[in-house]
Order: sequence, then structure tokens, then C-alpha cells
Amino acid sequence: MNNMAKGLGDTIVALATAPGIGAIGVIRLSGNEAIQIADTCFFGKKLENQKSHTIHFGTIRDSKGNVIDEVLVSLFKAPKSYTKENVVEVSCHGSPYVLQRIIELFIENGARMAKPGEFTLRAFLNGQMDLSQAEAVADLIASSSETSHDLAMRQMRGGFSDRIQGLRQELIDFAALIELELDFGEEDVEFANRDDLKALIQKIQTLIRQLMDSFRLGNVLKTGVSTVIAGRPNAGKSTLLNALLNEERAIVSAIAGTTRDVIEENLNINGVQFRLVDTAGIREAQDQIESIGVEKTFEQIEQSSVLLYVFDVTTLPISEVEEDLEKLARANLPVLVIGNKIDLLGNWAMDTSKISYKTLFISAGRKENIDAVRQALYDLVIQGEIKTESTIVTNARHFDALQKSDESLSAVLTGMASGITSDFVAMDIRAALHHLGSITGEIHTDDLLDSIFSRFCIGK
Repeated sequence: MNNMAKGLGDTIVALATAPGIGAIGVIRLSGNEAIQIADTCFFGKKLENQKSHTIHFGTIRDSKGNVIDEVLVSLFKAPKSYTKENVVEVSCHGSPYVLQRIIELFIENGARMAKPGEFTLRAFLNGQMDLSQAEAVADLIASSSETSHDLAMRQMRGGFSDRIQGLRQELIDFAALIELELDFGEEDVEFANRDDLKALIQKIQTLIRQLMDSFRLGNVLKTGVSTVIAGRPNAGKSTLLNALLNEERAIVSAIAGTTRDVIEENLNINGVQFRLVDTAGIREAQDQIESIGVEKTFEQIEQSSVLLYVFDVTTLPISEVEEDLEKLARANLPVLVIGNKIDLLGNWAMDTSKISYKTLFISAGRKENIDAVRQALYDLVIQGEIKTESTIVTNARHFDALQKSDESLSAVLTGMASGITSDFVAMDIRAALHHLGSITGEIHTDDLLDSIFSRFCIGK
């Protein structure tokens, strides 16, 4: 039995709300003895005699009868609870002392502290949700934007699981016919039509690859879009950062090379989180410290999802803008080019026909055309890819499993084309089924559960 699964018969307790001082704190108990343990400390109605999904007022007292707090107790009797076990939630005042004392009382009466993610682990093991839905619980807690919240909610409600289970079931039906052939190996019979199997595998691969393609978008929507602001010294990068944020976060100076380190801030555009990274100006460094800053700029660009290149329209000719973009841009990196300081020119005109990226002209200092920059950033990343009904992969583990499934299915097609025997075809189909099943938890290992649930917060 894995570390996470040990003691699943125990009754567990943990703080379900964030630690620290607050108006209210919630303590959660789950397990066969949860109601009896709560009854030993709760003075009000006897909880064991009450109906599920009811709330009761009373006091929590220690063994000497001292009142610790006045509380509300919520009662959820198995199997109609988050974990499918008996669950008791105690809402009390958010004093760290009160919270700790109540937890200690429950432990003294037979409960033990929950491990990270143990409530959700029990929900998974008891069939309340599959593994991908359980992982979405952690994503929901960590969501920092409307879009990441929506993606987590969609996954938690089982949309992704339904797609995977549907694909897997179609493959299982054919696998059963292949396995039947193995039972009649000496009679040279063929129950699974190879043309039909080939068509099914190609259909499944098409759907798997669509899901894999969605990971690029899903990952940035979940974690935030890393957007590097780069350009030469004094191009107005920090001024643009401040204008986008509508706050004075970065130091602005007329002295070239003021920004020598990386500054990172978050910007929410239409529900999508952008992580804006202001970097040192790209030029020949004047000293060792500035040299380190320029080196960090190139490192940040290498790791970024979007490049926001800023140049000063009053000093930099288009030919040099092109030179910079050749150095900075890389394959498949979305780039937005910003010509800044248009307020310092009179009747200005600039031929940008040779720039192969979308180009906008602004005055960061006067905050002119900043909304257009925000919209262009959003369009650059999303490009109409988000649809309410679409399934988007946001989890790296799921992407890896899909990739391995796709490889196994390709091996089936290659094997059939070369005329290999049914036992080898069956082996590759089993591998594909294994990887698809690992996404929803129909197939799992103890190490996998340890890895997933140990990253949860305690109390969830």
C-alpha cells in the first residue's frame, strides 16, 4: 500500500480554510468515526441522531467542560459527502488558538491529522470523482484568473474525462476481438476486421492530437502567459509596463540602462493572466552588472510565450528594428512590435512593410493607444481558440499520457502494415489503453497517487 493510502480507515481532521487570523475558520473531519468524535466535544444536539445535510449550533468544550468556542456544525452522512464518508465541518471563529485547540480535541478523541490532499484522495478512491477531476480540484484552488477558473471547473465536472473514456471504450471493444483471436491462435481466425481497426485508430489519433494541440493554449491559460518586454535602452519598456498596469511599478529614467534586473508583474486581460516581464535593454553592456542584466534578458526571451518588442520611433530606423527582431525572435514565438514615443514626432510616417509581425504605434508616456496593445496581446495568444464547449488540456501529466497513447497507436498501424501477428498488435493496443486509463485513474500506481495528492494543500 502506498504512503498516501495508508490509514484510509482512520478518521482524519484538518483546517479547511487558510491558516491565519480571520473572522471564520472551518475544520473538517472525515471517516467512519467523524460524527462520534465530533459528538464527544460538541454540546448542542446529539449529531449522531441528526439528518444529513443539516447545520447545528452549539459549543465546543474540552474534557473539563471549558467552552472553547461557539460554533456551527455541518453534518454530511455517507455516502452523500465530498469523500463519500461521514464528514463533519465545524465553523468557528478564526482565532489561530481556537482552531488549533479544536483540532487537538478531535485528535485526542481518535482522529489524526490529514495528509496533503487526503480528503480528495478519499473522494477519488471511493469513486466520487476520477483522477483528472481530482487534479482539477487543485487547479481550481490555484486559479488566479477567470479563464484558469473556467478551465478547472470544466475539467472538474468531467468534460475531459468523458472524452477520454469514450475513446478508450471504443478501443477496448476492438481489443476484446484481438484477444479472442489469440484464444484461437492455432485455427488462424480473424475476428477483428483490420480495415475497421485501422480506421478506428486513425480516428482516435485525430482526437488525441487535437487534445495534444490544445495543451499549448491550455498550459499558458492555466499558469499565465509569460510576456517579455524587450528592446534597446530608453525605448520606453518600463514606461509601457507602467501604462499597461496603470500603476507606477517600474523605475522610469532618462538614463540608459536603468533596468538591470528582471521585473515581473501580472496583468489580467479579458480573464487571461499575463505575466509581464520588464528586462534590461539589449545593447553592448557598459559594466559587469549591466552585462548580467542583458544576459538575463535573452534567457527570459528563450523561456517566454510572447515577445513584446519596443523601439523608440525617434531614434531607431526600421533596418535596425529588423536586426533586433532577427536576434530576439525564434520559431513559433508570437511577437508584437511596439513603436513608442510618437508624441515626440510631428507629421511622422514609417514604412513597416518589411516587419513580418503585427506593429502598433503608441505613446507610453501619454498612455496613447495602450488599450490597443492590451487587445493585441490577447488576440495574439487566444486567436479565437477558446470555445465554451471545447476540451482544453492544461495538465502536463495528461499531455504526456496522450503522447504515449498516440505513439502506441502508431505502433499498431505500423505493425499491421508490416503483417505482424495478433499478439504484438494486442500488446500495442494494451499499451495505448494503459496510457489513456492513467489519465482518469482507471489504471494507476501508488507512486502516481503519491505524486499527485502530495502537492495538494492540507485540508483538501
